[in-house]
Amino acid sequence: MGGVDVGTGGSKKRALNSDINMIPFIDLLMVTIAFLLITAVWVSNSRMNANAQIPGPPDPEQPIDPKTPEKLLHLHIGDADFTLVWKAGATVVSETKLPKPEAGADVVKYSDLAKKIGDEWKVHGAHQDASDKKLDQCVLHVDNRLPFKEIVGVLDALYETKRKMKVQEQYKMKPVFNMTFSVR
Repeated sequence: MGGVDVGTGGSKKRALNSDINMIPFIDLLMVTIAFLLITAVWVSNSRMNANAQIPGPPDPEQPIDPKTPEKLLHLHIGDADFTLVWKAGATVVSETKLPKPEAGADVVKYSDLAKKIGDEWKVHGAHQDASDKKLDQCVLHVDNRLPFKEIVGVLDALYETKRKMKVQEQYKMKPVFNMTFSVR
């Protein structure tokens, strides 16, 4: 056992010596050491190997096969018009403006926009074959202040353009666009 002597302090009444039981401290120390040794193995297993990869082909001997980016339809909804922009990467392939009719009713229908989207898709759409299960992409650029009923009207106009798609040995009419909202 360990002990601590604090001295008598000049008093004759009683001694101030006391014994401190060191066994619990040693037990705590052994458990702490065991815990640290066990977790040290886990820390080394969780490491990731990383290297600095530079852009380019992994083997400079092989020829580079450039892939042309897929065309995307960017639909900008302005205050007075719609702008349909087909882009392949950063390159603008086609740009069309269409005047926006007044949206006074509770349910907004943009039939002219739906017809124009269908015509543009027939010219620029990448996935028109019935056996192709992939959809063309449309990115909606919308102002935060635009009323929700107008957004629904635009989504309905995009949904109206359909194509034949082979689904489980049957041909069905499916929408041509996968719609995404842009983020500022």
